[in-house]
Amino acid sequence: MRLDQAPVFTLQSHSGNHLILGSAGGAVAHVWVLEEDIVRVLVLPQGQLQMPRTWTVAPGLENLPTEGRDRFDLSGFSLPAFELTEDSVQLRIRTSVIRLTIALEGFFCQWESQHNGQWQATAADRSTQSYNFGWWDERVYHYLQRAPGEAYFGLGERAGDANRAGQRYRMCNLDPMGYSARSTDPLYKHIPFYITRKGGEKDAGLCFGLFYDTLSDCSFDMGREMDNYHGHYRYFVADHGDLDLYYIAGADPAAITRRYTWLTGRPIFPPRYALGYSGSTMSYTDAPNAQERMGEFLDRCEEHDIPCDSFHLSSGYTSIGPGRYVFHWNRDKFPEPARFVQSYLNRGVRLVPNIKPALLRDHPRFEEARQAGLLVQDPDGQPTAVQFWDGTGAYLDFTNPQTIAWWKQQVTEQLLQLGIPTTWNDNNEYEIWSDQARMHGFGTPRAAREARPLQTLLMMQASHAAQAEFAPEVRPYLVSRSGAAGMQRYVQTWSGDNYTAWETLRYNVRMGLGLAMSGVSNTGHDIGGFSGPAPGPELLVRWVQYGIFLPRFSIHSWNDDQTVNEPWMYPEVTPQIRELIRLRYRLMPYLYDLVWRYHRGYEPIIRPTYHDFADDERCFEENDDMLLGASLLVAAVVEPGQHQRRVWLPGSGGWYDWNTARHLAAGQWVTLDAPLDGPPPLLAREGCAIPLNLGEIHFGQVEDVRGFQVFPIQGEGRFETTCFEDDGLSQACRDGAYGQWRLQVACTPQGLHITVAREGGRPPVQDSLVLRIPSAEQRALSFACATLVQETLDGAWRQLTLKLL
Repeated sequence: MRLDQAPVFTLQSHSGNHLILGSAGGAVAHVWVLEEDIVRVLVLPQGQLQMPRTWTVAPGLENLPTEGRDRFDLSGFSLPAFELTEDSVQLRIRTSVIRLTIALEGFFCQWESQHNGQWQATAADRSTQSYNFGWWDERVYHYLQRAPGEAYFGLGERAGDANRAGQRYRMCNLDPMGYSARSTDPLYKHIPFYITRKGGEKDAGLCFGLFYDTLSDCSFDMGREMDNYHGHYRYFVADHGDLDLYYIAGADPAAITRRYTWLTGRPIFPPRYALGYSGSTMSYTDAPNAQERMGEFLDRCEEHDIPCDSFHLSSGYTSIGPGRYVFHWNRDKFPEPARFVQSYLNRGVRLVPNIKPALLRDHPRFEEARQAGLLVQDPDGQPTAVQFWDGTGAYLDFTNPQTIAWWKQQVTEQLLQLGIPTTWNDNNEYEIWSDQARMHGFGTPRAAREARPLQTLLMMQASHAAQAEFAPEVRPYLVSRSGAAGMQRYVQTWSGDNYTAWETLRYNVRMGLGLAMSGVSNTGHDIGGFSGPAPGPELLVRWVQYGIFLPRFSIHSWNDDQTVNEPWMYPEVTPQIRELIRLRYRLMPYLYDLVWRYHRGYEPIIRPTYHDFADDERCFEENDDMLLGASLLVAAVVEPGQHQRRVWLPGSGGWYDWNTARHLAAGQWVTLDAPLDGPPPLLAREGCAIPLNLGEIHFGQVEDVRGFQVFPIQGEGRFETTCFEDDGLSQACRDGAYGQWRLQVACTPQGLHITVAREGGRPPVQDSLVLRIPSAEQRALSFACATLVQETLDGAWRQLTLKLL
């Protein structure tokens, strides 16, 4: 294209909610009004799609076809009425909450959102060369103006601070074992979505989201780069693919995250056991006496009376020498795999076996896979050689339907038929760097580098399908380290092989919250740190104090000194760790309800405080606080030698100290005790009730005694809490076979009136309920649908046992 001639567009077609603009040079732009709060812009400089299908956009769906979704498929969107105006200079689209103006010369877009009752500018293309209409190379570019005071949140799993302003990030999935949670980039996941929060005098607090639907390696510069010729800008650049942009409007970050999560698919609803403590270490399965070591783990859990629901079985069970050979059981270590699996099931612990998508060249099944064409190939038809686990091998090609069938068969025969109900999809970053490597592409071969995360998504989808087909009556549980936008449809995840350090603990807090604001909140970290030195007793306890509040709670390690991170690693702190794990099991009803809300309503399980308190500027400052659902504020201790924790209490009303039942007014800094030998700093929001299990909790036996810890409104007001209930395992909830608790509390200066209800197609079966109320709460109590049969005092709490009517 000539440097003095920007393309001039005209409206060529308007069919329903789809507009097509074209230019004399052949460039085409598509615009869709998908929802009142979602407008999509697709810019094709050559007029044709480079990647005709998407595997990330799945509005409200739990799954997509393996071959993807046609980019022109509008099913699932409401396609609302909108206003269109046009003249010789510009085209304007308006919904009730978005106004998009497109300058026809050069195709410059400006987005506006409704804010405080009026239209406010939110985003605008850079006024110079905002898209790559042949200006530079073959890559995909989008430049936006950058305004003073803007803050950027999201971009998935990223190191460093929560606010991405002033930084540059690369999305190129790697295996960065021992990464710095403060600075390493790139990492494991590919989620090209972020939220912008305006910071100007007139538009402060105005938010919107941008999602780039690409599976290509890409970069985001959030204001690190400066160039005098173009003003202040930020930009997105992808190595391949198309510029396919979704603009999402919303009143606050919470609304935008929910909408984006809906756009990329309904989160998986795993069985309840996925929330229990999961043991793990590479050391056990790497040992020559691996089966004996695995049995010792259960013995030690029983000895220390620590409950455990699952164990992440590291890949040593597939070893031949130092290598890893997926679907190959090492019979020297595990002579009878089925009996080994059953030994764990007999003690109430399910195995989560590690599986990998690459075959080393000396894998017993390599030649079979090569001859069947199941591997990523060079143009000569030979497998593309890649570095993998201290050797060379080749990746399986999940864009080949035969590979998917082979994978499902192996998962079924080598794992599921042995009694293992789960999979741990690991080392699936697909580090393919050769430009010659080709993937099958479902019959349309293309360069494998163009969409490496696609293989990751298809791997987890294939594992999910194998599990669902083998046991259709139960909900699948899968874990994956790597991933892309939409991965929440299939898996739980974690932040990979972190380095053991206090700095990691601090920045993993922020990393997990950034991922949660990017649609993936069923996540966790390797508690204690995976790589490097062993954690000392203090660091291990602080990790556990934080980790028990994460959806995935697994203590996992590969320590330099060959020690193993275990709850009993240091006898002097084992009692504290046991009580912390028991606290997690007490909170299980609350955690399970949050996972259900995430599945049904796209609400993040964990989230930063600004998610719920968007009007509180302090919540947007860098901090180490985390909300667990809407009601609990977790204040992790992330520095050594600290025995107190300073916390900002956001919002209005107040908070209660979970440990002392003391009421604290919101809108202030408080300092909480944070003893190493006691419970972690934890706050509950005034006007909530947290569902609990108050039964006896032991290894192999967790008694279910249902209760609520109630945090009354100090003055006058009402609040209500519901808690999801089902059998914890089956698919019956899809057919309405579930119930819920409903607790309503009316507060007056004179008393508290509490109503308890059991509802739903399969209401809770318990005929009693325990309520815990602060002992300082002396207002009169009355009950509906229940009678008080016993009251005791438990430290700072009045414990009331109710008989349900």
